[in-house]
Amino acid sequence: MSHPFVSRRLGKCAPVHDPRTYRLSAPLARALPAIPAAHDWSAGVPYEMWGNDAFGCCAFAAQAAHVATWTQAAQGLVILPTTDVLANYAAVTGFVPATGANDNGTVLLYELQHWQKTGLTRPGQTLDFLTAYGAIAPTDRDGIKRGICFLGGVLAGVVVPEGFLTLPLGATWDWDEITDRRPAGGHAIALVGYTAEGVFFNTWGARTFMPWATFERIADEAYGLVSRQNWVGIPGVSPMGEDLDALVAEMREAA
Repeated sequence: MSHPFVSRRLGKCAPVHDPRTYRLSAPLARALPAIPAAHDWSAGVPYEMWGNDAFGCCAFAAQAAHVATWTQAAQGLVILPTTDVLANYAAVTGFVPATGANDNGTVLLYELQHWQKTGLTRPGQTLDFLTAYGAIAPTDRDGIKRGICFLGGVLAGVVVPEGFLTLPLGATWDWDEITDRRPAGGHAIALVGYTAEGVFFNTWGARTFMPWATFERIADEAYGLVSRQNWVGIPGVSPMGEDLDALVAEMREAA
């Protein structure tokens, strides 16, 4: 899953879809206020590479980025060590951290199922459990905005063109600014902010920006994430004030 020119790895496998997956779409509008024109949870979050320069663990680096984003906003910052990120990659896919064997990437749906049902390793004595997740069509711009603003982030899968792999880390991903558009492979990213022009996301330890038109061109799957463990503060609501019980009920109804 390596690229010959840069110290960064890809590692998202082709999408797998399950018709039982909840949908994060129009029905949620009944439970939520109007979507703001812009919202960004990512400013100042200390994102890391999380091993994605050496291994195809991008799905789990994205998970670590979401945990960091959520906990900084809602409770107190939690940064997963790279050893935990690689242990989670191993638990879901059979990757062997000690040798690098079975570094074959991740199906995002399988990661989400494991995260919700079995839990993923995190600092401390407890596992990290996802409360729920809902599929979003990558072209559903309002759905992506809703997932970022009200749930704190969206896990997205993209097919990265070769031209993006030669950009400096943190440089804007703009389809119109590259000439080599050959697909290099699949990659998982954490969408953690947006403006009218595009989305902020974490990849390879760098907060990066991408215009909406580019995201909608290269994305092939996206999921809104509900994390009671990380996103809900002591009063029992998210930083935006939502009752997550109502959100999860809406997701079930939309499935």
